[in-house]
Amino acid sequence: MTLSYDPPKVATPGSNLTPLSCQFVFPTPDSQIRLPRTECLIKSQIPLAHLTSFRVGGPAEWYVAPCTLEELQASFEWARTQELPVTVLGAGSNLLISDRGLPGLVIGTRRLRQSKFDASAGQVTVGAGEPLPRLAWQAAERGWRGLEWAVGIPGTVGGAVVMNAGAHGGCTADYLVNAQVLLPNGTTKLLTAAELGYSYRTSILQGKNWTVTQATFQLEPGHDPTSLTTETSNHLNHRRSTQPYHMPSCGSVFRNPGQYKAGWLIEQVGLKGYQIGGAQVAQRHANFILNCGSATAADIFQLIRHIQHEVDKQWRLWLEPEVRILGEFQSV
Repeated sequence: MTLSYDPPKVATPGSNLTPLSCQFVFPTPDSQIRLPRTECLIKSQIPLAHLTSFRVGGPAEWYVAPCTLEELQASFEWARTQELPVTVLGAGSNLLISDRGLPGLVIGTRRLRQSKFDASAGQVTVGAGEPLPRLAWQAAERGWRGLEWAVGIPGTVGGAVVMNAGAHGGCTADYLVNAQVLLPNGTTKLLTAAELGYSYRTSILQGKNWTVTQATFQLEPGHDPTSLTTETSNHLNHRRSTQPYHMPSCGSVFRNPGQYKAGWLIEQVGLKGYQIGGAQVAQRHANFILNCGSATAADIFQLIRHIQHEVDKQWRLWLEPEVRILGEFQSV
């Protein structure tokens, strides 16, 4: 959900970090606890690789998947009483998790999927876990214009709100009316698009300990559904033809620095096809890193660092990751 870039902890010779092998101890596998006052189970050592589009990463110390706002609030309260850090995980499409996994409680929001279309206002209110492509199709099939651009973005509504996701000339900020966020004290707050301070692929939510629970979008009902579904399909086909979706990836790895395209900069330094372990810079689009089937999170992390150094060496530009990096990684 909170798709901001978190600088990972990197162990280097002479650093003060505890060695990775003894940084934290996970509970016994298959342990589970019932979340107080709910039917929700908190489970231990849940593998996270299958919950991310990179298909890499270690286990969660504890994992819970609430279905309602009340269960989400109870999940945060439980973590607070146990003095555990919390990581909120949406579709995992813009995320790189360490091979060591994550300590504390990982809260998966994929099951927060309620939706309501208000024809009189032309607005749709959806849960944070709703997949963005599915929402785009639902709107198009109703003849509601506004989200055609979102069909190829493999994330959730919550993630889109946090990072101002966009494509094909459209972005979240253009259509968002407001977003409900859960604050650390357990209360909720409604923020308008203006209050979210949107700019290119960012908002004030990045770096804040606030969790998006739902969002309302202003669309335009009354259009021809057949025409809109065709337009939506064309956007999806264009994305598939220009970007590599045949292997696991996180989508675009780096933000575009100013007037330059990150993919173009990476291509100019000759890194298309460059590979570390099972991680490879895509031939079709250089701002994609692919898991060729055997990649580890460490392979991907080292490839990200290599790209940054090579681009900086030639262009004096340090590429900032768009992908969120969590956990501990060993330096070269």
